Amino acid sequence: MNIGILGLGTVGGGVVNVLTKNQAEIMRRTGAQIQITHAAIRDIKQSRICSTDGIQLTQDPFEIVNNDSIDIVLELIGGTTLAKELVEVAIKNGKHVITANKALIAIHGNELLTLAKDNNTHLLFEASVAGGIPILKSLEQGLSANQIEMVAGIINGTGNFILSEMCDKSRDFDNVLKEAQELGYAEADPTFDVEGIDAAHKLTILSAIAFGCELQFDKVSTEGISEISDEDMIFATELGYSIKHLGIAKKLDGKIQMRVHPTLIPKTKLLANVNGVMNAVLVKGNAVGPTLYYGAGAGDEATASAVIADLIDVIKNTVSNDTLGWHSLKAMPYQNQDDIESIFYLRLLAADKPGVLADITAIFVNNNISVEAVMQKQIDEQDNAHIAIITNQVKTSDINTAAAEIQKHSSIQEKIKIIHVETLD
Repeated sequence: MNIGILGLGTVGGGVVNVLTKNQAEIMRRTGAQIQITHAAIRDIKQSRICSTDGIQLTQDPFEIVNNDSIDIVLELIGGTTLAKELVEVAIKNGKHVITANKALIAIHGNELLTLAKDNNTHLLFEASVAGGIPILKSLEQGLSANQIEMVAGIINGTGNFILSEMCDKSRDFDNVLKEAQELGYAEADPTFDVEGIDAAHKLTILSAIAFGCELQFDKVSTEGISEISDEDMIFATELGYSIKHLGIAKKLDGKIQMRVHPTLIPKTKLLANVNGVMNAVLVKGNAVGPTLYYGAGAGDEATASAVIADLIDVIKNTVSNDTLGWHSLKAMPYQNQDDIESIFYLRLLAADKPGVLADITAIFVNNNISVEAVMQKQIDEQDNAHIAIITNQVKTSDINTAAAEIQKHSSIQEKIKIIHVETLD
């Protein structure tokens, strides 16, 4: 099998290194000699993390996808413009394509999978979600006897690192973000990581594989972590929770819900104790119950592991020949975000005056919301106080209505913070 790589950066270099290091084991499992014969790179003179001996280098990626001697193309350059064009050309030329590009699959996956089916080729993307964790193969193969009821995951290592540091070391968001950038965990522009866009791309893919629904990135409700404060961390800890940035997908009454947001999780749950840059995905099947998958969500060799696993599947011809290569993806109705039911955490900064808490409680009662827990802390010389409230299960529309009414109260000093609470049961 002759392999052409588009991009020899972190992941591409990792693929070369892992193939070299584990060549004998891979050959034992496949019976095939895998050869990386060509690679497209931006700069011939740039130093690399891998050896390029025996690899013909080019700065024109179209030389790779149009080369008749290449059987499989690994798309590892990222982005959704040039990458999409290259993948289309490769598929039309009858080549199998393996990619780690979550944005490409989340946004253009439906049409690319259809194109692969029409050209009798495979488009595989295990490495696009959670790095080295084989979560898509677990959903597709190991859990294939189950109806998947829920997927909930920490699927962005940068966000998890930031929240872990804020919680464990009482550091503020901006300070930890700066360190994440210095360590290479976050980009110079960290928007995709901290505002949940990266996680939303991945959740789109997880949902499609879990539920057989079309890839619809625009249906994911997305909220980042930049508004999480020290007060939220303190209250969460004292109430028995950890704050994690979760991607959550559920199928209820035939409707799909997909949301990415900060979430309070009981500290007794395994997912609440996944820290640093690690990823973890909880999957609940109707037969097996909850299962948890944990590991490195990024990095050269971790992601390369997933890329090569797809490569081995193609070589061994163990890829499903079902419609679209993976699934017959169908249009499914999506649950309106206002109708999603959840437990909620609210934090209010209010003047500590007689009757304020009673007024707030009355607003909850008028909106049919019951309260599970209340905690209050004095914070300044003006006798303002932070009040944390945990509700029982309630519709999102109802909590938003109640919060809007409370916000108008003369005692409220700043915007009310609302965070989902998930028990993961």
